[in-house]
Amino acid sequence: MTSPRTLLDGLARLYPASDGPLRGSALLWAHGGGFVHGDLDMPEADAVARAFADRGATVVSVDYALVGDDGSRTFPAGSDDILTAWAWLVEHASEFGAERFFVGGTSAGGNLIAGAVLRLLGHAPGTASALPLPTGVFLAYPTLLAVQPAPDAELRAALDANPAADVFTPPAVLAMYETYLGGDVAQAPLTAVPGRATPADVTGFPPTVMVNGHVDELRVSGELFARTLADAGVDIDVSFEPGTAHGHLNRPEEPGFGKTIERVAGWMARS
Repeated sequence: MTSPRTLLDGLARLYPASDGPLRGSALLWAHGGGFVHGDLDMPEADAVARAFADRGATVVSVDYALVGDDGSRTFPAGSDDILTAWAWLVEHASEFGAERFFVGGTSAGGNLIAGAVLRLLGHAPGTASALPLPTGVFLAYPTLLAVQPAPDAELRAALDANPAADVFTPPAVLAMYETYLGGDVAQAPLTAVPGRATPADVTGFPPTVMVNGHVDELRVSGELFARTLADAGVDIDVSFEPGTAHGHLNRPEEPGFGKTIERVAGWMARS
């Protein structure tokens, strides 16, 4: 693979495509990190981008704004960065022969991606409806609700049996969103908390593949959003990667990393 290069004054990094089954595809990618951590060198950004580029996709990985220690750069700063990078990717598509465009992200990055797609559909704040929708959306163990419902009995038992994986308790998730929003979540816009969407809100949402962690309380918000998409008639493929805790795409040494990449690359190739 040709060496990556920076774009948009450092906002994003471009990974040129190698020859492979995803040739002609482009992927806009957003890492996770709870809205306050993460960078383009973490495995969840760099290793994932390289994996898809090695399979033939041009990848643009976004170094979106994180909430600062002083409470600056709260929502919608990161969402705005996603749409800025999306506009660049669409504008420059012909330069790298892309005909199909995907967006994707992990955890908090999955939230930003889902929210950005809702903005492309015309939901507030702001509107980006002049920009096209992606061909498809990849959400990996996304966080989509500030007030998280309780897991079912099976997931609760799995979390109790693996306390190290039980880190996304409702109070922890609520505090994360309060930091992201810079205040109370009660008046948060839909584009910041996509899991609150109704079927009417997601009508027209692109085909979506979602791969959750197995023992991960964030599965609750992801699976709820997947049901909403299904109720709206959206083509949604939702599953969890067996044997994984949250963040398996940040751990390339684990089997779940490669399995998820292959699963999603196959879905992209068929889309």
